[in-house]
Amino acid sequence: MRLKQPGPPTQLVTFTTERYTFGLDVLDVQEVLNRQHMTPIPLAPREVLGLINLRGHIVTAIDMRHRLKLGPESGTSGQMNIIVQLRDGSASLVVDAVGDVIAVDQDNYLPPPASLEKPLCTIVCGAYKLNDRLLMHINPDNACELA
Repeated sequence: MRLKQPGPPTQLVTFTTERYTFGLDVLDVQEVLNRQHMTPIPLAPREVLGLINLRGHIVTAIDMRHRLKLGPESGTSGQMNIIVQLRDGSASLVVDAVGDVIAVDQDNYLPPPASLEKPLCTIVCGAYKLNDRLLMHINPDNACELA
């Protein structure tokens, strides 16, 4: 397990879920995959899509659309799995699309907007003001934490 560096990250893996653009610290991302086959878990919370067998390691898949209380996507063909490292293992964030790895200027790092409602306010660590949008930096442990 790696030790987190203090302060905001300088490189982020970007992804979108509906109208939101998010970034994960590149050091938290293990890999990015096309949508994987998932084994459903009976009686699991709605956010849990199922389990993925990732080269012999069982990984829980979290649907970011459900996690953020958004409506279901019309199709799942374009969705991607971002495998993230957590304090106690790995998980998969199922997102609408994965963007680029971008370098961000720490001078543009802002605290989370006060207007964020639940569940966004529980997973967003801060935000970067980019030229054309606001990029919300998320904590993968909080994103995978289920109520």
